[in-house]
Amino acid sequence: MNALPDWRTRAACGGADLEELFGEAAQQHRAKAVCEGCAGQLECLVEALDHRIEFGVWGGMTDRERRALLRRRPTVTSWRSLLETARSEHQRKPAPPAPHTGDRLPDVPLTGTG
Repeated sequence: MNALPDWRTRAACGGADLEELFGEAAQQHRAKAVCEGCAGQLECLVEALDHRIEFGVWGGMTDRERRALLRRRPTVTSWRSLLETARSEHQRKPAPPAPHTGDRLPDVPLTGTG
């Protein structure tokens, strides 16, 4: 018996309609929302890229997005380390500064100051 990889048992799309995951553009963009926050998202994307899976949404990317990525990086043979490095670098980036509100003082009632 062939057991499923661990990420597949944790995947958010486990109960999803396959037509949504493997449908046309509009359906695929809705399906990408299922991938957000999925515990298996990285592993799913790695599998799709390493095996050049041509159809459907995998790891939050449509087939068109994956093809574009594969064309930009034709020499990559294993995507796991590349994606893990990119994720950790993204997580280390400092948060952007709060928007500048100018030198205006906060609105404070002037009554009772005497």
